[in-house]
Amino acid sequence: MKVEAKLNPTYEEIVDIFNRALSKEAIVNIFAHCRVFYDGRAKSELGPGDRVILIKPDGSFLIHQKEKREPVNWQPPGSSVGLEVKEGRIFLRSIRRKPREILEVELLHVYLISYFQAEDYEELALTGSEAEMADLIFENPSVIEDGFKPLFKEKPIKHGIVDVLGVDKEGNIVVLELKRRRADLHAVSQLKRYVEAMKEEHEKVRGILVAPSLTSGAKKLLEKEGLEFRRLTPPKRGKSKRGRQKTLFD
Repeated sequence: MKVEAKLNPTYEEIVDIFNRALSKEAIVNIFAHCRVFYDGRAKSELGPGDRVILIKPDGSFLIHQKEKREPVNWQPPGSSVGLEVKEGRIFLRSIRRKPREILEVELLHVYLISYFQAEDYEELALTGSEAEMADLIFENPSVIEDGFKPLFKEKPIKHGIVDVLGVDKEGNIVVLELKRRRADLHAVSQLKRYVEAMKEEHEKVRGILVAPSLTSGAKKLLEKEGLEFRRLTPPKRGKSKRGRQKTLFD
């Protein structure tokens, strides 16, 4: 699910939702009555109160009170976040390595925990689109690999539409799934589905996910399924032609 929320969750539900959120690299939002402890360049303690806790996939960790714009406590991107239950108490912990800083939150009561698997295109939309990535591949197939020959764009198959379909230098069918943003587990599952559909008609089929970057979960699933990855950043807008390119096979 893209969004999941639980009102007045049990400790078991908190742990379950939190772990799912981490595996999906989702934004976590918690409304809680909590205590906050900080140990780093100084030491501080914030007594019990109702706060909003926001944890982002890049490790950002923010605690907001009901007033003011700035968080009362926070940790920067790159921090390591975890959850622990000990002696019937539940703690969130964020650790920054350099300089060493630890932010610990004791959740006395959780009113709501939720996660949101967000997709944000604003920054990446400035660099180009998947259609422009396909144009670039047709203009310069070696960005995928030497000997690669693209044949179709947006090729309809049994279970969807393949972004780019081609063959490698050995004559094997190659399915390309293009993502203009960081590719996630859904992108890998989509590629796997297309490859399996093509294997119903062809003996040797390779699947390659083409994107600027991968989530850690997507990388693991690619390796597990025997699929491949090529790093490619969408071209700047206006540097390639749009539209579906016809081939002799259309």
